[in-house]
Amino acid sequence: MPSNWQKRHFIEQLHEGEVVAYPTEAVFGLGCDPLNSDAVFKLLALKGRSKSKGLILIASDFSQITPYIKPLPEAIISTLHAQVQEPTTWLLPVKKWVPKWLTGGNKTIAIRLTQHILAKELCELAGMPIVSTSANMSGCAPMRTAHETRLKFSVKGVYTLGGNVGGAKKPSRIIDPFLNKQLR
Repeated sequence: MPSNWQKRHFIEQLHEGEVVAYPTEAVFGLGCDPLNSDAVFKLLALKGRSKSKGLILIASDFSQITPYIKPLPEAIISTLHAQVQEPTTWLLPVKKWVPKWLTGGNKTIAIRLTQHILAKELCELAGMPIVSTSANMSGCAPMRTAHETRLKFSVKGVYTLGGNVGGAKKPSRIIDPFLNKQLR
């Protein structure tokens, strides 16, 4: 488990507009401040990922995502809270002000209420959701350890926080709760 100093340094890097790496439910993630365009575009360039794909935000709780999403029916909110046994990313209607670099120009944003203890704590310490995309080059296998993530990304200025990924065998499923349809 990372020390308090390492967690503070991670949060400092995040708030300074840097790209960071951290363990999630299934793989190591690359992340940044979702509202810092320089940080987001740096992350996309590191991965070789198209900005048209949009990005996932992880959050410690529902209150961190409410600024980004339109009001939801109570039935959908209950669904979001009920599905905790498997990592799930939800496509939710986005407010107009949310930058296109997060949505890929879509009318939805991908949100996961993370169940990974460390990732959840990092969102709480940061006081905001964090961009979460797999630590890999676009199209390549995602990294599952801090060591391999550091080897690949530290030379590119990415601060990697140690820790173990969760027990999920594959990245989160992606569900549109309005269509009740799984997309991944």
